[in-house]
Amino acid sequence: MRALVVTVSNRASAGVYEDAGGPILVEGLLGMGFAVDGPRVVPDGEPVEAALREAVAAAYDVVLTTGGTGLSPTDRTPEMTRRVVDREVPGIAEAVRVSSLGRVPTAMLSRGVAGLAGRTLVVNLPGSPGGCRDGVAVLAPVLPHAVDQLAGGDH
Repeated sequence: MRALVVTVSNRASAGVYEDAGGPILVEGLLGMGFAVDGPRVVPDGEPVEAALREAVAAAYDVVLTTGGTGLSPTDRTPEMTRRVVDREVPGIAEAVRVSSLGRVPTAMLSRGVAGLAGRTLVVNLPGSPGGCRDGVAVLAPVLPHAVDQLAGGDH
């Protein structure tokens, strides 16, 4: 199983501060048994779409993004993701939001999506370290099974 982590941050990509969420996702994916590349840090907008298309072309099983899912005018990760995916998997994004909602009411403002681009599962996670930890906890029980299904495995 191969995964890529993409951190979406205008400031981190410009070197203003260091990526805090991407390493959490890498660690979580390693714990699930994935071979992981990244985190690849890109600014929001068109570079997200380009990174996702490259990941699909490289046949990654899973791509986790962190950042760019909020309400600010520059948060465009969900829109870029929708340009790439063929079919959405809304239950994943809903579960990620619900997992944090009891502790972080603003979790309901996350617009992250999840979907399939060919045989690659793309999941948008919030940009905060806590949102990344919560996202990994939600994904851990299902991600290997999802990859197995995408490869033709039984339900």
